[in-house]
Amino acid sequence: MLQAHFLLLSWICSVSYLMSGVHYCMASQKGRSACLIQHDKADCSHLSLKTIPPDLPRNITSLDMSHNRLGKLPAASLAPYQGLLHLDVNHNSITRLEEGLCQTLALLQSLNVEHNEVFLLKERDLSHCTNITWLNLASNRLKLEGEPFTALKSLLFLDVSHNKLVSAALGTRPQLPNLVALILSRNDISTLNKDDFSFLSGSSDLRILNLSYLHLKTITAGCFKSIARIQNLTMDGCNLSPQITFALSSELSGTAIKTLSLRKNMLSKVTNITFRGLEKTNLTFLDLSNSSISKIEGDSFQWLDSLETLFLEDNNIRALTKSTFQGLSSLKKLNLRHISRGNKHASSSLAIEDFSFKPLSTLESLVLEHNTIQGITEHTFVGLTGLHDLDMGWSVCTTLKNLDNNTFVSLAASPLRKLNLTGTAISRIGPGAFNMFRNLTALYLGFNFIGQFLTGQEFQGLVQVQEIYLSNNRQTITLTPTSFIHVPNLRTLMLAKALTSNLYLDTSPFSHLSKLTFVDLSNNNIANINKNVFEGLADLSVLKLQHNNLARLWKSANPDGPVLFLKGLRSLAILYMDYNGLDEIPVGAFSGLGNLRELNLGNNLLNSLKDTVFDGLPSLQVLHLQKNLITAVRPEVFMSPMRNLSMLFMDRNPFDCTCESILWFVTWLNKTNASVPYLRDIYKCNTPLAYFNHTIMDFDPLSCKDLSPFQALFILSSTAVISLIMTALLVRFHGWRIHFYWNILINRTLGFSDAKVNEGREFEYDAYVIHAEEDIKWVEKSLLPLENEKCAFCLEDRDSLPGMSRLESIVGNIRRSRKVLFVVTECLLNDHWCRRFKAHHVLHQVIEASRDSVLLVFLQDVQDYKLSCSLYLRRGMLRSRCILHWPVHKERVALFHQKLCIALGMTNRLQQ
Repeated sequence: MLQAHFLLLSWICSVSYLMSGVHYCMASQKGRSACLIQHDKADCSHLSLKTIPPDLPRNITSLDMSHNRLGKLPAASLAPYQGLLHLDVNHNSITRLEEGLCQTLALLQSLNVEHNEVFLLKERDLSHCTNITWLNLASNRLKLEGEPFTALKSLLFLDVSHNKLVSAALGTRPQLPNLVALILSRNDISTLNKDDFSFLSGSSDLRILNLSYLHLKTITAGCFKSIARIQNLTMDGCNLSPQITFALSSELSGTAIKTLSLRKNMLSKVTNITFRGLEKTNLTFLDLSNSSISKIEGDSFQWLDSLETLFLEDNNIRALTKSTFQGLSSLKKLNLRHISRGNKHASSSLAIEDFSFKPLSTLESLVLEHNTIQGITEHTFVGLTGLHDLDMGWSVCTTLKNLDNNTFVSLAASPLRKLNLTGTAISRIGPGAFNMFRNLTALYLGFNFIGQFLTGQEFQGLVQVQEIYLSNNRQTITLTPTSFIHVPNLRTLMLAKALTSNLYLDTSPFSHLSKLTFVDLSNNNIANINKNVFEGLADLSVLKLQHNNLARLWKSANPDGPVLFLKGLRSLAILYMDYNGLDEIPVGAFSGLGNLRELNLGNNLLNSLKDTVFDGLPSLQVLHLQKNLITAVRPEVFMSPMRNLSMLFMDRNPFDCTCESILWFVTWLNKTNASVPYLRDIYKCNTPLAYFNHTIMDFDPLSCKDLSPFQALFILSSTAVISLIMTALLVRFHGWRIHFYWNILINRTLGFSDAKVNEGREFEYDAYVIHAEEDIKWVEKSLLPLENEKCAFCLEDRDSLPGMSRLESIVGNIRRSRKVLFVVTECLLNDHWCRRFKAHHVLHQVIEASRDSVLLVFLQDVQDYKLSCSLYLRRGMLRSRCILHWPVHKERVALFHQKLCIALGMTNRLQQ
C-alpha cells in the first residue's frame, strides 16, 4: 500500500509532468489511422509509424509517438517542431539518442524513451538538454559512457530502472544539482558502494530514492553519506536479510529519512537491534508488509520514537506482547492486517497478550483485519486512549460471537469513532454491548450471523452514531418499533439482505430517525409494508428497495387499494426499485417526490404505464427502465420525465416499432442531449416482422409522415359507420317513440286536422266503423273510449236509423260519416255481408265522390291479395296515414291513438 507521506514528492513531480501535457485525455485508438490533434498536442501513438510525420502543425508543444516502430530518432525529422516541450517515444525500437536532438528541440522539458533499445549513452548525446526537467530511460539496455547526465542541470526526475545496470554510480563527479527523484529499481545492482551516490553530492533537493528489487547483498559503510538529505527511500523486494536490514539502518543514521519502505523482503525476525541505527533519525513512516516476519522481539521499535505509521500486514507473526510496541510513543496508525496468515493451507491464530497496546497512547487507527485472534479480554485494548478507528473486519474471534457489555470494556477510555466488526461471525448482540462508545459515529456489523429481534437495547449508549451497517446477515433480523430508539442522530442505515420479509408494523421502526438520509432495504424479499413506514423521514435522500417482492402493494386489485408508501419523502433524490416484479404503477405512487433525480425501475414486468404516472418528477435526471416489457413509448407517459433527463436506460425491452408506439421516442432520441448508453446495440425491435431484431434507430420516421390524413379519414369513416349503426338500431327499437313525440310536437303546433272548417259541417260522424261481429269487444274497449266532442264514431248496431231498413240505414250512416274505418281481421274478410254490400258501397262512394275517406286498421297481419279479393281494396290505393296497425306492445297504444286521430282529421280531398 502506497501512502501519501511516502510518495509526496514523487506525486508532486508526476502531477507536474501530467499537467504539463505529455499525457492527456485521448480519443479511442480503435480504428484510428491518422494523428489526433487537440489544441497544441499531437497524438500519433499506436499507428505503426516508422518515421516522425512531417505534416503536423508547426505550433505543437506536445508530441506522443509511443507504441510505434521507430528505429531511430533523427533530429532532422523533428526540425519542423522546434516549439516542442514534451516528447514521448516509449515502446519503440530506438537504439540511440542523437547528439543534435536537444539542439533542435532547445525548449524540450520532458523526454520519455521508456521501453526502447537504447544501449550506449554518451555525454554528448544529452549535452544540449539543459532545459529538460523529466527524463525516463526505463526498460532499455543502457551502458553509460563518460558522464552522460552532466549537462542536465534542470533535471528534477530521472528514471533509469530496469536497465541491467550493475552500479548505482551514474557518474564520478557532482552533477544533477536540482534532482528531486531518482529511480534505480530493477537493475542488477548487488552492492551499494561508498561512493556510488557521490555524483549527487551537490543535489541539495534530492528527496526520493527508489532502489526496489535490486537483490542487494552488501551495503558498504558510508554509501548514503553523499545523499544525507534523502527523505523517502524505497527498497521493496530486495530480499534483505536481518543482517543487511541492520546495516541499512546503520547507514541511514543521521540522515533526513522520514519514509522507509521495506516491503516484500526476507526479514523473518525483527530483533531489538534491527532498527537501532534509526535512533538518530526522524522516521515517521515504516512499511514492513509481506516481509516473512514471524517474530518481533520485545523493544524492537524502541528506537523509533518519532514513528507515526507502521505497516506489518501480510506477515506470519504469532504473538503480540507487552513489549512488542514499546517505544512507539508517537505512533498514530498501526496496520496489523493479516499478520497471522500461517501457511498456504491453514492460518495460525494470533495471541494478543493483555496490555500489548498500552504503550500506544497516541494511536488513532488500529487495523486487525483478516486475523484469527485467540480472544479478547478486559485488558486487551487498555492504554489506547487516543484510538479513533478500530478495524477488526473479517477476523475470527470466539469472543465476538456473542457481544455483551464486557466484550469491549477495555476500550472504555478510548474516544472511538469508527468500529468495524464486518464478517466476524457475530450471532447475537446483547443489551448495552456498545454502551461505552459515546463518541462512536460509524458501526459496521455486516456479513455476520445476527438473528434476533432488535429491541433497541442493543444500541444503547450510541447517542452520536450516524452510520450503522447491518447488511448481509442471512435475513434473520426482525425490526420492532423501538429498534433504533437510542440512535436519534442516525443518518445512514444499511439493512440489505438482513431482515425478515415483513415491515408491516403499526409504528414504523424508523419513526425515531428524523435525521435519516440513506436507507438500504434491498434483497430482503419484503412483501408487506405499512403505508406509513417512511413517515417523518423528511431528510431521506437515498432509498434502496431493489430485489424485494413489492408488486402486490402497487396493484389496483389490492384489497385496500395500492399502498402509497413513498408519500412524504420530499427530499428523496435516489430511489432504487428494480427487481421487484412490478407490473403496475398506480397513479400517485411518486407524488411529492419533486426532488427525485434518479429512479431505477429496471428488471421488472412493466408494460402499460398510466399517462400521469411520472408527472410529479420535475427534477428527474437518470431513469432506469431496462429489461421490462415496455412495447410503446408514448408521449403522454414519458414526455414529462424525459424533459430534463441527462441519462436514460431503457434497453432490452420488446419495442413495437410502429408509428403509434415508437415514432415519438425515436424523434426524441434524435434530438435529445441525454446520454443513452448502448442505443445502437441493445435497443431492439420485437415487432413488426420487418423490423424484428433491428435497432430502433433503424425505424424510419418518414414512413409516418402522411399518417395524419389517414388518421382523419379513419376517424371520419369510423364515426360515420358507428353513427349509421346507432341510427339503425335506434329506429329499429325506438323509432315509434320518435314518431310519437314528433307527431305531438307538430300537431300541437298545427293541430290534428288538415281538413277545412266547412268540410266537417256536412257530416254527423267522423267515421263509420265496419267490423266483424267477433271484433266488437276490441271496438268497445279500444276504439269507443276515443269518442269525445271532437270525435264521433258510427256503429251499425248502435246508430241505425229508426224506421228504415238495414240496407237504407247503412247507406245513410255512411253518407253522414266523413270517414269509413275498416277493422281488418280474418273474420272481417270472411263476413259475407261486409264483403258483398258494405265494401261494395264504400268503394262506389269513394269512386263517385273522389274522396280519400277510407281508413284501414289491421288487428291481424292480412296479406294484400286477400284484402283485394274480399274488400276490393289494396294498400297502395290509400295514403300511408290511412293504414294503421294495432300494436303488440302496450306502451305503443298511445302512438296508435295519436295516429288514428291524425288520420281522422285529414281532408278527404285528394292532394294534387
